[in-house]
Amino acid sequence: MDEALKQDVTASCEAREGFYRFLASLFLYEPTDEQIQTMAQTPLPADAEGEIGRGYGLINEYLRHRDLGTRQEIAVDYARTFLGAGHYETITAPPYESVFTSEDHLLMQDARDGALAYYRAEGLDLPADNTTPEDHIGFELQFMATMIERMAAAADAGDDARVRELVERQRGFFTEHLANWLPMFARAIDANCKTDFYHGVACLTRGLVAEERATVDELEELTR
Repeated sequence: MDEALKQDVTASCEAREGFYRFLASLFLYEPTDEQIQTMAQTPLPADAEGEIGRGYGLINEYLRHRDLGTRQEIAVDYARTFLGAGHYETITAPPYESVFTSEDHLLMQDARDGALAYYRAEGLDLPADNTTPEDHIGFELQFMATMIERMAAAADAGDDARVRELVERQRGFFTEHLANWLPMFARAIDANCKTDFYHGVACLTRGLVAEERATVDELEELTR
């Protein structure tokens, strides 16, 4: 890999890793007061294209009107949307791949096993005391962020074979464990959330899928 290509790959990795980790954090927990304050004081880049720009814009506008009740409003919407609080007979937007891809919409199905196989192939596993299914969207996004981080390190070290291996790992995981359910998940978020904060998160999720389809194909071409 020549120096110019190396710089392009590492620059792309930095932006992609940051976006994956940011989105993962929004799904793993509802934002703290400190995070809300940080996002409000440093508006997200709403000049981005497509659904990502629209999502950032919705979040920015929502936080621009924040008050003392905003933290609680977001927490309630998180519980309603992702944990099903207040819903007893309908599926809301549970953040687990298996629920969206298994025939009976159950947890801990083939998608969980497949995701875990990817994690372990890279020497990654969740803590022994973890009780959350491994196909939680937050874990899946964190895995992709780690693959991107490792690819940047391999490119910087001039390890072209490892870069190609990690590109293929990302491409496979994106195709098998993100692209096949995130569009449905984003629609479920929109159908159940009440705040523009989480409508914005749904837009970011759709935007991720759209952007990454092109990115993983381009990376494969560049690193052949």
